[in-house]
Amino acid sequence: MAIIIVLVLLVLGSVVFHFISPWWFTPIASNWQSIDTTINITFWVTGFVFVAVNLFLALAVFRYRFNKDRKADYQPENKKLEAWLTLFTTVGIVAMLAPGLYVWGQFVEVPADATEVEAVGQQWHWSFRLPGEDGKLGEVDPRLISDLNPFGINPADPAGQDDILVQSNELVLPLAKPVKLLLRSKDVLHNFAVPQFRVKMDLVPGMVTYLWFTPTREGRFDIMCEELCGVAHFAMRGKVRVTAEAEYQQWLAAQPTFAQSQNRYAGDADQGRAMYQVCAACHGAAGEGNSQLNAPALAGQSRWYLKRQLQHYQQGIRGSNAADLYGAQMVAMANMLQDEQTQANVLSFIDSLPPPKIKRTDGDMQRGRALYRNCGYCHGSRAQGIYAMNAPALTALDAAYLRRQLDYFKQGVRGSHSADFYGAQMQLMAQSLHSEQDYAAIIAYISSLSDTAGSDAATLRSAP
Repeated sequence: MAIIIVLVLLVLGSVVFHFISPWWFTPIASNWQSIDTTINITFWVTGFVFVAVNLFLALAVFRYRFNKDRKADYQPENKKLEAWLTLFTTVGIVAMLAPGLYVWGQFVEVPADATEVEAVGQQWHWSFRLPGEDGKLGEVDPRLISDLNPFGINPADPAGQDDILVQSNELVLPLAKPVKLLLRSKDVLHNFAVPQFRVKMDLVPGMVTYLWFTPTREGRFDIMCEELCGVAHFAMRGKVRVTAEAEYQQWLAAQPTFAQSQNRYAGDADQGRAMYQVCAACHGAAGEGNSQLNAPALAGQSRWYLKRQLQHYQQGIRGSNAADLYGAQMVAMANMLQDEQTQANVLSFIDSLPPPKIKRTDGDMQRGRALYRNCGYCHGSRAQGIYAMNAPALTALDAAYLRRQLDYFKQGVRGSHSADFYGAQMQLMAQSLHSEQDYAAIIAYISSLSDTAGSDAATLRSAP
């Protein structure tokens, strides 16, 4: 009787939990309502079978419970029972497979008026490419991928010159227009999934896969990688923002084309020298930094990273937290460099400065090397920084600054702003340091790499 009661309670509990469960589908935001219908049909078929089998099992345990006066009746064959079982099984399988095959037929038939957009996955971030005025995406070749050409676009293909490049983690799409998303991976298996769109597909290295959908609701939706792709898989997030056509066109016009990305402001170092004198008061005449003033070295750092930090200070993404006292000081200084050309001049002058000599620190080098493996995926094996990963060089930063920033990320002082996507990733990675010994070990190891990062860092600093 105990077994019978457990079986009945299991069935009743499962049915009740199904109807009162807080875990239901997110509100749909695309044209794929048929996928919800297919999943619901599967739930009802499998749910019916689950209830029927377990109640039958409870009935069989009760009816055929042990009785010393009753003999077992063995029937090796029962054609009638087998016929009914075959019929019910066939109906159940058809009920589950037929809707899925119908929806899959729609899924692979892309509307002729769908706009092609490329989503590129790489450990551990997303970037996007849209067609320019010609309406076509240019050719790509993985062998052409570099810090200056992170998408691997063929510069000899005229169709690629006006391709629109989006290297942030947010893709903007117009409302009620079909989109064919071409999926490409630079390294390992990834998966593109947006729960509200009810679509997902693997990104396979060496292949271009695709999916399509029509956004039906404005809003911002999470992009998730649902394929284990490495140590920071959990941090590989992005956003899709669906807007009205006018707002979409405004966003589109603000994105650079491939041709523009290859022809950024070079900047005039001589003019930048004069403007840099304001920065020199804290960061040093040679950009070597000043630990007494809590100012990091600028020389030896990637140009694109310095530019992004200036923009983050100007936009309130960095320096707005009440606990970031030194960042608050930088906000006023960054606002003196609002002009694009002025920024380019100052950054060109900083580029001309030799990397500073960083003092080595003490720590468990073996432990530091092990801890740094996670960092090396983004910042490079020699902490030289990687443009395609949006990760700055670490070898030009002194121990005090590195420690402070790790603390800031761990405490949420940095990386908490909604627009600081890469800072949010660093918040998660900083949690891997659990003790003072961990801090000392990893900083000591990074300081030991400063002598070997020079040539690589010089190349990376000149990236756009």
